[in-house]
Amino acid sequence: MAKMKKFMAVHRNPEISWKMVEENWAKSARVEEATWIRTCYNKNVGVRYCVWMAPDVETLKSVFGNLGVTYESLLEVEETIPDLWGQKWEEHLTAESKSDTLAF
Repeated sequence: MAKMKKFMAVHRNPEISWKMVEENWAKSARVEEATWIRTCYNKNVGVRYCVWMAPDVETLKSVFGNLGVTYESLLEVEETIPDLWGQKWEEHLTAESKSDTLAF
């Protein structure tokens, strides 16, 4: 299996109904070639930031095309959290570099 990379998808759809967003999330959870990790969203302005694991950006483009989901941008990302900026940071980087799946 190819090493999965982490991507942030930005969806800016103020015109989309919330029912449709929820239907898309249900479909996203069943995708096999990429893994939807989580979404942060502002329902009032119609913006969603979704974290996905995929082998490459082309796979995500294909997934969204098959689902009929539009996106503003797709960007490969890395992550950090405050807890990692102590002594365990180097351990975390080493472990993550050897992992097939990256944690979020």
